[in-house]
Amino acid sequence: MTTTAIRERLHHFIDTMEDKKAVAIYTLLEDSINEGEDEYTDEFKAELDRRYTEYKTDGKVITQEAMNKRIWKITDKTI
Repeated sequence: MTTTAIRERLHHFIDTMEDKKAVAIYTLLEDSINEGEDEYTDEFKAELDRRYTEYKTDGKVITQEAMNKRIWKITDKTI
């Protein structure tokens, strides 16, 4: 059976199942379902905002090559 056929059968099953079964299946899969949802703290969001504002006002950005040179220098690696 193809993945598409499996999904179609699952959709049909989910659309027509009893409420008790829906709750049971959701309970089993809840962690996987929520896995893709990123929740950020207010502190993290504030830090992102601060960095974005700093970037927009100062505009100090370096190239990937320049960053690699800095990293290589710190780690004693040659270019």
